[in-house]
Amino acid sequence: MSVFNASRLAGKTVLLTGASAGIGAATAVLFAKGGSNVILAARRVEALKKVAEACATAHKESGLQQGGKFAIVQLDVSDKSQVASLLDRIPQDLREVDILVNNAGFVLGVDRVGDIADTDVEAMFNTNVFGLISVTQLLVKDFKARNTGHIINIGSVAGREPYPGGSIYCATKHAVRAFSGALLRELVDTKIRVTEIQPGMVETEFSVVRFRGDKEKAEKVYDGIQPLTAEDIAEEIVWAASRPPHVNLAEVFVMPVNQATPTLAFRGGK
Repeated sequence: MSVFNASRLAGKTVLLTGASAGIGAATAVLFAKGGSNVILAARRVEALKKVAEACATAHKESGLQQGGKFAIVQLDVSDKSQVASLLDRIPQDLREVDILVNNAGFVLGVDRVGDIADTDVEAMFNTNVFGLISVTQLLVKDFKARNTGHIINIGSVAGREPYPGGSIYCATKHAVRAFSGALLRELVDTKIRVTEIQPGMVETEFSVVRFRGDKEKAEKVYDGIQPLTAEDIAEEIVWAASRPPHVNLAEVFVMPVNQATPTLAFRGGK
């Protein structure tokens, strides 16, 4: 037994949403390093091209012969027509997906209830919830037919405990947790695995998007604390995917050592 046996990932095909940056990009590269094929899906095609190049480099450096196929698919998970045509836009030799990573998601603003724009509510639910469900429903049919597969949903500490100024985002992540839990129970008589990764504070583009491009405000979120990195969460995702077929990590709740809840963190200096 090795410390981290990634051999089970070799030759597997991974479909990864939100793959253009942050956790998605880091996860794609790590799967590539483990010998997997990766379908990179996101809205920003130019950014996906750079991630695909990083995947190719990581795979080459690994020296593995399996895997090494990387496809780019433009996908806005909130667009039902794009989701419906997703499989048709994937290269034929990669259409038998083994692992689905529902990573696409974001947060907008810190507005309180009563002041939240309807467009922000709709945008977060359309991507974080409805998009995740749509992609899952599309893939789970094939998983059931083959009686195999792994669905990995990216949740959040916000799906475990709500906080002021995050009502809508928290609601979306609570929905992801409930959906993942129900799916786990529905698939209990199959060999399909369901995992939810629940990160705490991770320093990526997440806060920049929340503050609508204000990098100064985004950086203050991490003042005095060493947050998780995209690579930290990528390791948890790939670790869950690489477990033996009879092992299912149903929930992985991962926090920075100085964070206990969404609002309780020790900021005593990095």
